[in-house]
Amino acid sequence: MPAMTDTPETAYHYNVIRRALDIIDAAPAPGPSLEALARALDMSPAHLQRVFSRWVGVSPKRYQQYLSLDHARTLLRDRFTTLATADEVGLSGSGRLHDLFVKWEAMSPGEFAAGGAGLEIAWGLFDSPFGPAIVMGTDKGICGIGFAAETGEEATMADLQSRWPEARFSEDPDALKPWVDAAFGATPGEARLYLIGAPFQIKVWEALLRIPTGHVTTYSEIAEAIGNPKAVRAVGTAVGRNPISWLIPCHRALRKSGGLGGYHWGLPVKRAMLAWESAEEDMRRSA
Repeated sequence: MPAMTDTPETAYHYNVIRRALDIIDAAPAPGPSLEALARALDMSPAHLQRVFSRWVGVSPKRYQQYLSLDHARTLLRDRFTTLATADEVGLSGSGRLHDLFVKWEAMSPGEFAAGGAGLEIAWGLFDSPFGPAIVMGTDKGICGIGFAAETGEEATMADLQSRWPEARFSEDPDALKPWVDAAFGATPGEARLYLIGAPFQIKVWEALLRIPTGHVTTYSEIAEAIGNPKAVRAVGTAVGRNPISWLIPCHRALRKSGGLGGYHWGLPVKRAMLAWESAEEDMRRSA
């Protein structure tokens, strides 16, 4: 997992990555050199090297390959997993997120139909490796994570609150901090999740939890795995409605064509997540 600190530094690192995305996308192949990228970012090459290496552990040149627009096709070719074999694949990896520290339970359909009535939901704004994150949770676990770097904090907050319109919300970051620290890798520990959604959505989110770190699958593969192969579009909608981004890894679901598909909190965030995980997996394999 990316290491999170209690300073704005990780958010700064994400902002560098976000700006680098635009520069890399606009540059002709094979992409800008370290010196050119550093100049465009108004940084020294040595500083840029340190930022990238600290954030993801690889050089800027190597990281460009993970940020490239065709990286999704490379992932589908080299790290595609069918969900029928996901457990076997995942056990070989040291970064299997959900087996390592995620425990979860789902709200009953009847409770979900009530729109969150009677729920007490705490929330807080946290620094994360992918920009500012609004995290929400009940006494049963984290129920929402929204990334605000692309959408803005106000819109992210309104989006999450709209999912459970009858719940009562109160700002209480201290109540969530142990789970958040575990979620973003600041401390070892267990992050508990509380899945609040319709039954079909929860089936899709359960499937997402089976995709190992560093691997990807497709929307059609998820539809097949939940026993509804014709429901690819509905699966895509459910993936997009996943309220617990990063921990329920909707960023690992791609289009069969090799396209990234959508991402509720902005495609730059999705690309950064996939790039970070690709770098981590490569380092693990070469260790």
